[in-house]
Amino acid sequence: MQLTSQSRLPLIPAEAKPIGLAAGLLEDERGGVVFLHGLAAYQWDAGDEVARRLAAIQLYGLKVANAGEIGTAFGSGRASLFRWKERQKQGGSGALASDKPGPRGPSKLKPETLAQIEVLDSKGLSGREIGRRLGLVERTVRRGLGRDAKAPGRAPSPASSAGTSEVAAPAEPGIATTELVAVAAPAPRLEERQAARRGELEEAAPVFTQGRELPLVGLLLALPALAESGLLEVAEEIYGKLRNGFYGLRSTLLTLLFLALLREPRAEGASRIGPSDLGRVLGLDRAPEVKTIRRKLGELTGVGRASELLWGLARKHVQARPDALGYLYLDGHVRVYSGTRRLPKAHVTRLRIAAPATEEMWVSDADGEPVLVLIQEPGTSLVKQVRALLPELKELLQGRRLTVCFDRGGWSPELFYDLTQAGFDFITYRKGRSRREPARAFQSVDYLAEGVVHRYELADSSRRIRLPKLKDRAKTLGVRQVVRRIADHQSVIVTSRRDLSAGEIAFRMFSRWRQENYFRYGRQHFGLDALDSYAVHADDSERLVSNPKRQQVKRDLERKQERRKALEAEVRKIRRDPGGDPSSTQLDLRVARTEVAYLEALLAQTPARVPLSQVAPEARLLDPEPKLITHAVRLTAYNAESALARLLAPFYRRAQDEGRALLREAFKASGDLEIVDGRLEVRLNHLSAPRRTRALADLCQLLSQSETTFPGTDLVLHYSVKTSLTVS
Repeated sequence: MQLTSQSRLPLIPAEAKPIGLAAGLLEDERGGVVFLHGLAAYQWDAGDEVARRLAAIQLYGLKVANAGEIGTAFGSGRASLFRWKERQKQGGSGALASDKPGPRGPSKLKPETLAQIEVLDSKGLSGREIGRRLGLVERTVRRGLGRDAKAPGRAPSPASSAGTSEVAAPAEPGIATTELVAVAAPAPRLEERQAARRGELEEAAPVFTQGRELPLVGLLLALPALAESGLLEVAEEIYGKLRNGFYGLRSTLLTLLFLALLREPRAEGASRIGPSDLGRVLGLDRAPEVKTIRRKLGELTGVGRASELLWGLARKHVQARPDALGYLYLDGHVRVYSGTRRLPKAHVTRLRIAAPATEEMWVSDADGEPVLVLIQEPGTSLVKQVRALLPELKELLQGRRLTVCFDRGGWSPELFYDLTQAGFDFITYRKGRSRREPARAFQSVDYLAEGVVHRYELADSSRRIRLPKLKDRAKTLGVRQVVRRIADHQSVIVTSRRDLSAGEIAFRMFSRWRQENYFRYGRQHFGLDALDSYAVHADDSERLVSNPKRQQVKRDLERKQERRKALEAEVRKIRRDPGGDPSSTQLDLRVARTEVAYLEALLAQTPARVPLSQVAPEARLLDPEPKLITHAVRLTAYNAESALARLLAPFYRRAQDEGRALLREAFKASGDLEIVDGRLEVRLNHLSAPRRTRALADLCQLLSQSETTFPGTDLVLHYSVKTSLTVS
């Protein structure tokens, strides 16, 4: 018998919702139908809720599926299914009609009660207080005022819809608006996301979700300082825009900045913060997730212009803070690597070991705020890096007088000569031994700086430093030497500045620790040493490095020389003994001398430095681009925090010790967002202590005067602190 080749028809339509293994539910605007073993078993018209619920009950009675599967298919849940079954048992099929809409009991909102509610509301009382006075619950009061979307006969408040940009009435600054929804959920922007998937959206525009008690609203405090730094402006000039998508250059950089301010500086930090919470302050429905942030960073990295971004930020820094750029502090920073790749080693001062690492050159202003960072070539000395930076620093400061400060690692008389010839001044510590100053040369010096009197014991004199012999150059360089005495210790400072007082010379040199403090603070709070990318590239195979074979020969030679000396001493001792026989020892001595001679010849023939390819052909270097981009964002975050701390100082007595801690708390503060007459009103909740709240309120007044607009919008930011924590 020949079987037919016709394919079998499915038991239930493909678009139907499955109910167990044997049934399926298909619904549209005309009604619904349940298929059972391929047959249409139950059918109802649109709006016939009785027939629909009866079908669900009968499927359960036939044990076609369990209650959970049936309830899920009908969109009600198993509890509703059991409730329908009980109603049918008690009142028949007629009891399955939909619940009667409207209030279930007599309403308390009589005309005279409504009048009293409106009178009390006009006096500014909260819903909770009005309810207490009239013996009503707060929800009833809100219904009476038309602030409940379910109030009969009243339209919902415009502000109750998440993502809208209109409100019922402008709010008084500092007072929470009852029309705003508490922790309003952002409206999904599905159409824009679909357009982004098709490549039709360049970048989603900011649309703010208005509401009260919104988390992380305090992050918006950083935007005036961000505008001054020019991060978004410079990045747009250099990168233009990213590929079309929902998240663009602006939202990506703002996300990284806000994560840094929240002390979650790495991309993985986004997984520890609610995407809706961060999305609200970005003007989006949710913030990008980790893989999206990494993809956007990869796109920026591929352009290969991170150094230009940092130099652009440095120029903005010069424009914003010209008074702090008369002195620049230069120092190398070693970023330790703990991965599996074979990276070149560098000496880590704080750990006192040599470890695989990346070396960086940091430039900071007189206040210790970072201006610029560059990735150094492996093995590059501070002297070489400073000399290479001079032309670019001169162009950066546009011919202004500049004094560079660095530690003993930059000690080089030849560098000092080049600095003075190029029109720079320098301040540094003296390296090596120097003649101690007598006690009579010291005198007490007071120097007032930043409102603090610094007292030093100083000796001021002139010295001359011998220079390497080169044609057409003097043999020595005249410098000024300032020595500070603390107990029995003397710190020697050498400088070319003769116009400054000895107290200012000492203060400027010792201020170098501000840069060290930034390194420490950055490691703790901003992921300074974090590995932001695993990308690597091959090291320069022709780069000369120390020859490990020569080091081994030197160690062997030292060991043989020690043995030879020991044998020579033993021979002399035997010869002093009248009955001693040195013959066997002399034989060992001749062998030892032969070995020493051989190793000395081998050492002379072994080069001190060889190409890297002979030592470590598989050596790799970390890709500098991702780290430089994240450095640019994080130093901007640090400088923004510093700018806010300076503004905060007059209003907060302990700003020197607790200013940054207050700001860290303020960035995480919740508050209200509302759009009023072209302004984005940011009303923050109180902080942990009244003195902090008062200082924050004064800071908000200053920031509001800047009239900063939110990036990508015309909304002017206006900041305030709520006058009361009572929220109706």
